[in-house]
Formats: sequence, structure tokens, C-alpha cells
Amino acid sequence: MTAPPTGSLARRLRLRDAVVIGLGSMIGAGVFAAFAPAASVAGSGVLVALLVAGVIAFCNATSSAQLAAQYPTSGGAYVSGRERLGPWVGFTAGWGFVIGKTASSAAMAMTVAAYLVPEAWQRPVAVAVVLSLTVVNTLGITRTAFLTRVLVVVALVALTVVVVLGLTHSGPTADDPGVAATPLGVLQAAGFLFFAFAGYARIATLGEEVVDPARTIPRAITTALGIALVVYALVAFATLHALGPGGTAAAAAPLRSVVATSAQPWASVVVQVGAAAAALGALLAMIAGIGRTSLAMARNRDLPGWFAAVHPRTAVPVRAEVVLGLVVCVLVAVTDLRGAIGFSSFGVLLYYFVANTAALTQERRDRRYPRLLAVIGAAGCVVLVAALPWPSIVGGVVVTALGLVFRAGRLTAQRRRPR
Repeated sequence: MTAPPTGSLARRLRLRDAVVIGLGSMIGAGVFAAFAPAASVAGSGVLVALLVAGVIAFCNATSSAQLAAQYPTSGGAYVSGRERLGPWVGFTAGWGFVIGKTASSAAMAMTVAAYLVPEAWQRPVAVAVVLSLTVVNTLGITRTAFLTRVLVVVALVALTVVVVLGLTHSGPTADDPGVAATPLGVLQAAGFLFFAFAGYARIATLGEEVVDPARTIPRAITTALGIALVVYALVAFATLHALGPGGTAAAAAPLRSVVATSAQPWASVVVQVGAAAAALGALLAMIAGIGRTSLAMARNRDLPGWFAAVHPRTAVPVRAEVVLGLVVCVLVAVTDLRGAIGFSSFGVLLYYFVANTAALTQERRDRRYPRLLAVIGAAGCVVLVAALPWPSIVGGVVVTALGLVFRAGRLTAQRRRPR
């Protein structure tokens, strides 16, 4: 049997491009909605929860950054986990990322459509969105970075409008304190808010396409995370000022409710467009990241080797990108994953737990940050998993177990195959 076509990806992303892709992954639709569920469990402790989420995200980011600098190839924690902790651990991280983020991509596509068109048109529009972004990704990483830059600018303009109007206006619920802040509530809220930060891993999964990765990737990850944290803090302050903790918790679309306090009809349109752009940016980066992780897993036969093909001209894993896009289109067309992707949250935390654990094993010469940060990051992942609703934990365990059975089956089949 002939080996599948393989190849290396081209290093075309510079620092600015990598930062933009990280921002595009983080400043997604979540920031337009995450503060409502966070306020519903933390009340006035939302800002503390944001700080907790930011600290855990920073610790995870430092582990991801120094691992990506040592292993500057596609795959992120799949590759570093495999290299430092063994193939089964690496597979577990990669499987959780690919399966969970594929479901998240379908849900994100439906989110984009929900902001743009009436309900009757949402599924066809969501499919069209996925197909369009898949085409962009297959044209090359520089095309992905350019479109992400445009979408990030649109989203940041919308968030600027929210912050300005939120800090200068207040609604009738501004003095509503909401539920009492408790330690458990703050941790649960931190879990909701943590996933708004989680996109910085996308930079690590693109490590094979970054120029001077040992220098660029750590700077890009920490810069993108720092910018996102400042943006989220400003949005949180503005939202609480305009709506109060109780009003924020009760709002179906908190940022739209913030701009509604100004009675400016154009402001709601700006938020709607900005939220759609943010969701598009997150989906674009998500598809790119899943494709690169699938490429890395295919190179090691953890996925079919057919996916390891790299297009000779555009230097992208074109087969993985196209199949992923088609799978997401099918999910959008036949299922409703918006309320049933808790295992994605579980998978993200498992992915970062592996990254932190792998970082703990690095030699002194490869570490750029104190080991304590990796310890805090790993412990934070465990705490946030424990704070997830039990259906999310059960779903995550089941999906992880199915992946391990899948790998065991592939290994058994490979051993039985005649040489």
C-alpha cells in the first residue's frame, strides 16, 4: 500500500497575523452572550469570576506558548501531549479538540445565521456560511488571516459602541443586585467566561505556519489574550453599569439590552452586525484549527492517513478542511447542537489539562515561565470541569471513551494487516 501524500505547511504568518487569528478565535459570539449566564450564578461576583477565568486562561496560555515554541508544528496540545506524555494522552487531547470543536462549529454557524436572518432561513444560511468559510480556508492561511482581520475590526467597533453607551447610560434594572455572590457561583461563572478566552489555542495549532515560531508564538498568544482580557473587562463594566447584575442575568442578549438603554435605534443594528462578525471570525479560526489538528493526527495514523495531504500550491490540509466543512454542514442540516454540546466544554478543559501537564515535564532550557503557572492552570481546569453541569461531564466522558475505543480498534486493525 502506498503512503498517503504528505507535505509541510508554509510559514507565512507573522506576529500581527497570529495575534489577529487569536483575537478572532476569542472575540466570538460568546462575549455577546456569556455575561448573562455568568451573572445568573455569580450576581455581583461577575467581575471576580472574570478575573478567575482570566488567571486560569493566562496560565493555560503560557503552557501552550512554551510548548508551541518547542514543538512548532500543527496540532497544538495533541503533538506536545504525544511527545511528552505518550501517544494515548496526546490522542485524548486531539480527539476532544476535533470532535468537540466540530460540534461547536455547527453551533457557531447556527449562531451566525440567528443574528442575520429569520428562523425559517437559518439552516440554509448556516450551511452557506460554513461552505464559504471552508473555501476561504482552502485558499491559504494568509486569506484566512486577512478575512479574520476584517471580522475582528467589525466586532471591536461594535464592542466599542457597547462600552461607550453602557458607561454613559443606565436602564431601570441598573440597581438590581441579582443573586447573592457565592464561591461556587463565582467558579461556575468563571467556567462560562473561561470559554470566551479559549481561542488562543488556535495559534498553537497553526504552529507550522508561523514565521520564527519560537519567538512569534509566545508573543502572539500572550498579546492576544491580554487584548481580549482588557476588552472583556471593559464590556463587563459597561454591562453591569447599564443593566446591573440582575438585569444582566435576565437579558436574553445582554449587549443588545445595554445599547437599548440609550434609545438609539442604530445601536442595536451595530451590535447585531458585530455579533455576527464575531461569530464568523471564531468559526473561521475554528475550522482552520480543527483542520491542522486533524492533519497532525493523520500524520500519526490516529486519523486516516488520507487526511494528511497538503495542497502543493496553497499549502493547506485541503482534504481535512473540505471533509470537515461537509461534516459541519451535515450537522447543521440535520441536528440542533446549540443546547447539546456540553462535551465540547469538557473537551476544551481536557485539552488544556494535557497542555499544562505536558508543560510541567519540560526541561528547564525549554521553559519560559515558572512551573507554578502550569500547576495553577492544570488545577484550574480540574476545578472548572467539576463545576460543569453533570450532563456536560457525562457527555464529555462518553465522547472521550468512544475516541479511545476508536484508537484501540485502529491499532488492532493495523497490527492484523499483512505486511
